Amino acid sequence: MLTSFVPRRTLAAGLVLGCLLAFSPSAFAAEAGPKILVVTAHPDDDALFSGTIYKVTHSLGGVVDLALMTNGEGGFKYSILAEPIYGLKLTDEAVGRAYLPAIRKKELMAGGAIVGFRNYFFFDQVDGGYTRDVASILGGKEWDFPYIRKHLADILNAGHYDFVFVMLPTPETHAHHASAAILGLEAVAALPAAERPIVLAASPRPLPPLPTPPPPFTGLEAYPVTKVAKGAPSFVFDRTQKFGYDNRLDYTIIANWVIAEHKSQGTMQLLVGKQTHEDYWYFDLNPEEGRARTQAFFDRLAAAPPIAPK
Repeated sequence: MLTSFVPRRTLAAGLVLGCLLAFSPSAFAAEAGPKILVVTAHPDDDALFSGTIYKVTHSLGGVVDLALMTNGEGGFKYSILAEPIYGLKLTDEAVGRAYLPAIRKKELMAGGAIVGFRNYFFFDQVDGGYTRDVASILGGKEWDFPYIRKHLADILNAGHYDFVFVMLPTPETHAHHASAAILGLEAVAALPAAERPIVLAASPRPLPPLPTPPPPFTGLEAYPVTKVAKGAPSFVFDRTQKFGYDNRLDYTIIANWVIAEHKSQGTMQLLVGKQTHEDYWYFDLNPEEGRARTQAFFDRLAAAPPIAPK
């Protein structure tokens, strides 16, 4: 039993302290490889980017940080298989909401250790549950938007990132995913043009019941910052690229390892082996000349060995 886990309210001070410890000038020392900030909504969303993140940190000598919007408490409905592991009745809403923030943070960091995250920035916003209504999130009162916008601005200004990764904010996706993406895009748009990292949105392929290739996406009409004129992904990370002895390994292994860490989220486990590519979309917010730089980045990813030579 995880007797050390405590309810969310008593965790708040610890999470704030954790953010302050991570968010220090020494955390942003100069790095040889690309620097990436991933902005997501829930403590398992980062699995979507796992192949790319792994190769950035293990093959290119880059660094990847994570900005996480919610505390993940809304995932209590999917936690029945984890109840014997954690010794808690997590599918009871009161119990789940009290203990899942700490449990899911631990699961996240276990997966993060696999792909090589450097820093975690926990915003600890309320995870009220599933909805597709973006306006109900961005126009609601559950999230502290002045804090979010200030903290994102501070992270971006200190981090000097080359790229920001978000989830593709389609009308069909969880509104938390879309809202986190929009907040990330708005934070980048608020920077001086010369200081903006390139923002890319990822979507997995295949993801049943969506077809392959992915359907066109040109943005959310109510949120112009999400506009993608091309309507299709511009860059792809292929998780099935082979390496190792007799070419028997590929990057679906990394994705599966990360997914397996999120034992409190049973539905995540259903994605094992089902996502073979990470499609990346190029927002119109980005400069047109940045496409060549982004293509060079993905070319380096594809050509690099799975682990850089010592």
